[in-house]
Amino acid sequence: MGPTNAISCLFCKVRIVLLLVMGVMLLGLAAIYFVDSLHYGPRYKTSVENLIKCLPPDKKDEDKNQERSSSVVEMTTQMSDVKVCPALSPYLKGVVPLSFEPSLNLEKVTSKNPEVENGRFRPKNCEPQQKVAILIPHRNRERHLLYLLENLHPFLQRQQLDYGIYVIHQAGNMKFNRAKLLNVGYLEALKEEKWDCFVFHDVDLLPENDFNLYLCDSEPKHLVVGRNATGYRLRYPGYFGGVTAMTRGQFAKVNGYSNNYWGWGGEDDDLRYRVELQNMKVVRPAPQVAKYTMIFHTRDSGNEVNGQRMQLLNKVSKVWKADGLNSCSYRALSVEHNPMYINITADIGGPR
Repeated sequence: MGPTNAISCLFCKVRIVLLLVMGVMLLGLAAIYFVDSLHYGPRYKTSVENLIKCLPPDKKDEDKNQERSSSVVEMTTQMSDVKVCPALSPYLKGVVPLSFEPSLNLEKVTSKNPEVENGRFRPKNCEPQQKVAILIPHRNRERHLLYLLENLHPFLQRQQLDYGIYVIHQAGNMKFNRAKLLNVGYLEALKEEKWDCFVFHDVDLLPENDFNLYLCDSEPKHLVVGRNATGYRLRYPGYFGGVTAMTRGQFAKVNGYSNNYWGWGGEDDDLRYRVELQNMKVVRPAPQVAKYTMIFHTRDSGNEVNGQRMQLLNKVSKVWKADGLNSCSYRALSVEHNPMYINITADIGGPR
């Protein structure tokens, strides 16, 4: 082969290699373009849609947008008009002298609380923090109940609470069972309203300071740190009686009170044990505000000391799941909505 033919063959091979390289490069560019189009396509589409939204609408679309804007403004205005009540109401006074008028009757209590209807009150100028049901177990304590209602209604109104007062009356002459009556009150009150908070309140204890808020906390709350009868000191370490507050969830979690404490004593400690078994702890307000006046009285007939209370307390961890709200048997005889309270009369049976 001559020199000229050799050189010509070499150029042919170089051209073939260059063509192959160029073909590979073109395929690579095409692949890159395809991948980029997949990556940026949605973003581009969004940009186009946003641009279209910015274009002037036709008259029909403009009217629809104006209607939609007016509705939003109206809803926003309505929401801004209803403000949540502050945790510390501006109407609180602190220590307020208690009243024990000898001639007090229910008509006088009613005349002093014109905004309370059917045992309930709700502030008009703000949305309350919680819906609170006050449960008061009762039998043969009419005078104490009048004094409590007279002092408690204005106390709760100054706190701007949405509240209802339930008096649970034990029918018949069987031994008094405070704990079971409170279970009944809880169950019956929930039939009327989805209450957030329940305050279990003895009829003979009157709060002295309205900074002692009747609101539930993240933990079960004990409101009676001190009373006049004990020199305004806690009755004993761990005391959880008199006036307590628990959310609906907290009370359901411990299965409420035991139903087996007939007569005086033991049920409060039983409830505290249930709280501790659920890894909750009792919280209390500051001692200087959590003060109460107890109305002195003799022991009621039918509410003698419960001689079985220590044996019952020793069994709490074994029986609490089966003894409480889920086993509370009773018969509601009447539910009356009086002006100042809702009266529940129940037949709760007797000791077994």
